[in-house]
Amino acid sequence: MKRNRFYTTYTIFILSVSVCAQITDRAFVQSIEKKADSLISIMSLEQKSSQMINSSKGLFSYGISEYNWWNEALHGVARAGKATVFPQAIALAATFDPDLIERIASAISDEARAKYNIFQKKGIKGQYSGLTFWSPNVNIFRDPRWGRGQETYGEDPFLTGQIGSAFVRGLQGYDLKYLKVAACAKHFAVHSGPEKNRHSFNANVSKQDLYETYLPAFKSLIDSGVEIVMCAYNSVNGEPCCGNENLISNILRDEFDFNGHVVSDCGAINDIHTNHNFTRSSLESIAYAIKGGVDLNCGSLYLDIPLAVKKGLLKESDVDKSLKRLLLTRLKLGLFEPEGTGPYDHLDEKIINSKMHIDLSRKVASESIVLLKNNGVLPLKKDLNRIFITGPNSTSLETLLGNYNGLSTNVVTPLEGILTKVCANTIVRHALGVDLNNSEKNFFNSNHIASSSDAIIAFMGISALIEGERGDAVLSNNHGDRKEISLPKNQINFLNDLRLKAKEKPIILVISSGSAIELSGVESLADAIIYNWYSGEQGGSAIADVIFGDVNPSGRLPITIPKSINHLPEFSDYSMENRTYRFTNFEPMYPFGFGLSYSYFKYSKIKLSEKNIARNDSVTVSFDVENIGHFDGNEIVQLYVTNIDSEFRVPKYSLKGFKKIPLRAKERKRIQFTLNKSMLNSIDEMGREVLNNGKFKIWISGSSPHKRSTDLGISQISTILNNYD
Repeated sequence: MKRNRFYTTYTIFILSVSVCAQITDRAFVQSIEKKADSLISIMSLEQKSSQMINSSKGLFSYGISEYNWWNEALHGVARAGKATVFPQAIALAATFDPDLIERIASAISDEARAKYNIFQKKGIKGQYSGLTFWSPNVNIFRDPRWGRGQETYGEDPFLTGQIGSAFVRGLQGYDLKYLKVAACAKHFAVHSGPEKNRHSFNANVSKQDLYETYLPAFKSLIDSGVEIVMCAYNSVNGEPCCGNENLISNILRDEFDFNGHVVSDCGAINDIHTNHNFTRSSLESIAYAIKGGVDLNCGSLYLDIPLAVKKGLLKESDVDKSLKRLLLTRLKLGLFEPEGTGPYDHLDEKIINSKMHIDLSRKVASESIVLLKNNGVLPLKKDLNRIFITGPNSTSLETLLGNYNGLSTNVVTPLEGILTKVCANTIVRHALGVDLNNSEKNFFNSNHIASSSDAIIAFMGISALIEGERGDAVLSNNHGDRKEISLPKNQINFLNDLRLKAKEKPIILVISSGSAIELSGVESLADAIIYNWYSGEQGGSAIADVIFGDVNPSGRLPITIPKSINHLPEFSDYSMENRTYRFTNFEPMYPFGFGLSYSYFKYSKIKLSEKNIARNDSVTVSFDVENIGHFDGNEIVQLYVTNIDSEFRVPKYSLKGFKKIPLRAKERKRIQFTLNKSMLNSIDEMGREVLNNGKFKIWISGSSPHKRSTDLGISQISTILNNYD
């Protein structure tokens, strides 16, 4: 198999290409290789093992201080005190803007380095004080019931790869020698629930689904120089991921040419014998993991490496190979260099939660917001006489912070954001109205306020207390996952009562969630529907910006919102059949890539530079996009490909390019994508990448090309490209 099977070019979506976030100074690489070899040569086996657990011991005579590898930065520096809290990962994906996400990640890594510099001066060496950050999560959000889907970039492998790669570049920086921080692609691989039995679950997956859906994003991040890969808790096809020879040795190391280090998810090596029953003892699990390519144990089992070697289960040369990769990461970060000599040693507390970063958080929050419905009521006027604000998420911190979050003194709730936006003579009345999570305690008596208001804004949805990682989502009734994907029943009842009391007065429904909320039971109750995700510390300001028209919404769904949970396969089934926009047999409630604007965009005049790609390396797809509305706005132009003549199963649609295009009212622009042959390749049943002869349909739209999109006013054009020898 070719190592470049998932090679993609940035030119297809007309982004400026950033320097890869990896070390390129050859002399420096050679020097740190020699230093790592030298250190390994003088260490005892016990000393080596002490460096291969997440809480590594200090070897002060060798110039090695203690170091904790476990740090988090999913959407801001997490669990380390004050930091800018950016919108949750799923919201970052909704921007469809890798350039913006790269800026976000660069701001996060600036704060991370500043915190590290401060911690070093204070002698703080423990957990969440280091520079190896176990983010981003590029697992595919294949099922909306998975509680940790909020941590991902959605259901599409291409979008996930582009957003994730941008995040890695921003985190790791652009110095030719040193990494600003080390990023981590997780969880490798085929990992997206269920949370309840993640420590023992076996994901059965075909070679086609593996290479077509579950692996491409990881390959994109590796091509962008990601320094760390985390192996997952689960097994794949009967073999635990943390030591899985096919996944780590054959695919990750050999096919994808990954040269960084692999870390286990926390406790995953212990799971190999206690939960997967794949080995008979902890020593066998240690040997399986290290020989399988897992360099760092999040846990403490690797302290028994000397005993595993003594019993002949492991060779010291295997240990040396893993330890060298770990030492190289620390050397790339400059952790053994004198203080004040590194390119990032100047970063200090002034950058942490600075005004620049707060403003950036507000910008990305506003650009992540997705407008799903608008009958003309939005944007609201700021000088309305009376506004009624209601709903459990109108003042909720959890719906702003998400999970794996930092803490900030600048958190703005939706209620606060609206109060700062409206005129002084506008009367704003507020009542929570209903509890968050199907509680029997309903407070409908406040709904009479609706009838005397000019507009009602209802903040509904769920929060990271209901969906999230096993053990963290304390209000979940399913170990962090969800059994239902509709709004809680008490919220549906509340909205029905609110509609009755409001009569003809407009209701704006704002949904906070990190996953798909099925809205078929409430869509008709609202005049406008907004998807607000978990929007970070400036989420309240951002939603007010959109509601009152200071920002024209441009976010797009990085997930499909189905009409019913009955359209979903069994949660534990990892086949992609009938999953995501690429394979579903059902018309969605709201399609992948969907999002409205206060303006309207028209596509026309699609043209191919060549009708036949067989005789060409690439073809150019050009078209016009025009803002025919009265508001300036940004359109997310999206390019999809359908292989019409394939002899085996292929996606119904595959995203191959996207770009955010600013357009003034009545402005028209000619846009161009480049399609090369590799972008038309499909994955066959054996997991092989092939280019079929035949016809390809090329779609250009502001959404994935479902009927629901055009029914809701999304313009779409298409053409046919041939590949005949």
